[in-house]
Parts: sequence; C-alpha cells; structure tokens
Amino acid sequence: MPTPQPPHEDVVHSETFLRSLMRRQLSLSISCAAAFLIALIAMPLINYFNPAFMATRVAGFTLTWLILGVLFFPFVWIISGIFIKRSIALEDDEVKTVQAGRKL
Repeated sequence: MPTPQPPHEDVVHSETFLRSLMRRQLSLSISCAAAFLIALIAMPLINYFNPAFMATRVAGFTLTWLILGVLFFPFVWIISGIFIKRSIALEDDEVKTVQAGRKL
C-alpha cells in the first residue's frame, strides 16, 4: 500500500503551479535573450555609425576587438549567471508560496 503524500505535494506538482512558474521563467528568458541580442546587434551598428570611436586604442586593442574579444564572453557569463540565480529564486518563491498555503 503506497504511503499518502502530504497535501502540499499535489499543489507543488499541479498544472497551475507549473504554468505559473513556466510563465515567469519565460519572461526571464526573454529579457536575458533581449539583453544578449541588443549587445550582439549594437556592435556592428556602433562600428558602422562611429568607426573612428571604435578604432580608439585601449590596452593595446582597438575598442572593437576589446569588446568582442575580451569583454563579450564575460558579458555572456554575467547574463547566464543572472538567469540562473533569478530562475532558482523564482522556483523558491513559488515553493514558499505553495507551502504558505496562499493561492497561486
């Protein structure tokens, strides 16, 4: 005979709970993707409209190569870190909401 599960377990795995969590994570995903795409699209546009500025030398690199070769990779890691931390926080928030007995 299977052991009965506590009532909040059914709520945590319910459609409402998962739909709410997925909607909030989708919003987070879209905002992180938008930040990445803005940076990705901005580089060629800045190079096109202001080539003299982007040709400025900084630490032995032109500004274009400094941004693309040195700073872009850490920028992507930062976006990824923000996504992971906020995604986990969203999940924890949803679980706390369910455990507190509040309605989703």
